[in-house]
Amino acid sequence: MRSRSFLIAGFLLALTASALAQADVAPTGTLRAAYLATNPAQATKDPQTGEMRGASFDLARELARHIGKPLAFNPIASPPAVIEAVKSGQADIGFVAYEATRLGIVEFSQTYMLVHQSFLVLGDSPIKAIADVDRSGQKIAGTRNDSIALCLKRVLKQATLVELENNPAIIVKALINREIDALGANRQRLTTLMRSVPGSRLLPDNFFNVPQNIVVPMGKPEVLAAVSAFIDDVRASGFLRDAVAKGGAIGVEAAPKSPGSQHGCPG
Repeated sequence: MRSRSFLIAGFLLALTASALAQADVAPTGTLRAAYLATNPAQATKDPQTGEMRGASFDLARELARHIGKPLAFNPIASPPAVIEAVKSGQADIGFVAYEATRLGIVEFSQTYMLVHQSFLVLGDSPIKAIADVDRSGQKIAGTRNDSIALCLKRVLKQATLVELENNPAIIVKALINREIDALGANRQRLTTLMRSVPGSRLLPDNFFNVPQNIVVPMGKPEVLAAVSAFIDDVRASGFLRDAVAKGGAIGVEAAPKSPGSQHGCPG
């Protein structure tokens, strides 16, 4: 079994090398990768040492190694800005969640990671599980342009969606002052926010899993094929699994081979 796994990994590595050789992934001579600076599930920067860590950073660095070019790993403020950077040619690749409303602007690779989404509530909240979220009179928040906010726009039938700026101070104030009844986000972000909201709690179940993908410019099928072959390679070799574990983010997992449309918002 082990020898068969090595053979498969070697075959995929050869395919990846061939695909990358045929695709000009980094035409400027440097692989310019854009990532979402506000998403700790992708990558974080140590404020003391400046060291980067996270699955998205490790993948970008490994891709740069595969093509033999230096890496510029650039933080971007929002998902639309990551997509615009790739679309406009300011970045060669971008790390962003697949979302149906983002199709047709850039091309999405297969999924490399799944990020669990849930809700943060105050300790005395009647919301005990995901099934309690969509109730009349409740205000459910998400940060503007985040995957969960885009999803809530489509699926909430009784509760009211409140879109907040992606500012921790604003979010914490809204929760403490009971301006909102629940905040939806990935488990890593919610766990971090809990420290600033005494007595708050995370719901035990997940709303859905956000697929994380690599985006490339439209009209470059050879680049998309090369990036998807690269993801196959790092998945088969165990590099992807190890990168996700090493990143240390809460509520993330390496994704099986699958398109982004197979995961994500339930509505």
